[in-house]
Parts: sequence; C-alpha cells; structure tokens
Amino acid sequence: MVKEPNITETVRLNRLHWFGHVQRMEENRIPPKVLYMNLETARLRGRPRNRWQDEMMGDGRLVGGKGWKEMVYNRKEWKKLLRMPKNSCILHMPME
Repeated sequence: MVKEPNITETVRLNRLHWFGHVQRMEENRIPPKVLYMNLETARLRGRPRNRWQDEMMGDGRLVGGKGWKEMVYNRKEWKKLLRMPKNSCILHMPME
C-alpha cells in the first residue's frame, strides 16, 4: 500500500529541491542574494521565531547527515538522495 504525501511532506520536499536549485546558481543572481540577505531589524520579545534557513538546516541534516551541503552541487546525487527510501523519515517529522 502506497502512502500519499500530505501537505507538510510536500512542503518539506519542495523546500529541499528549491534549496538545491538556488545553491547551484551563480552567486551574482538575485535568488542566492536574497536567500542569504541579512535584514537588520529589531527582534520582538520572547522566543525567536524560526527562520526559513533554520528549518532548511534541520531538514538537510535529516536527509544527508553532516555532508549534505556538499551533495547539493552534484545534481544527480542530490536528486537521488532526496528520493531515497531512508529519507522518508523527513516526511513524517512534525514541522515546527
């Protein structure tokens, strides 16, 4: 029996696919610049909100372990890594 992914699973996988796409882009293009842009704003009181980058780092560690950032640059290996059955664990973890 095949389990269809729900919306959170789809969001996680699409986020990983998009991150790989942007990482392989040239540095002078707009998406990589915006991805790593640092906006100097005052933070609100209380617990800091999770940033997109924080979520991405957590998902990346789940999928590829320590060297997951280097795998992004080899497109075939990155896609293969995201399709591996062992990485179905990322699909079943709650989003924060």
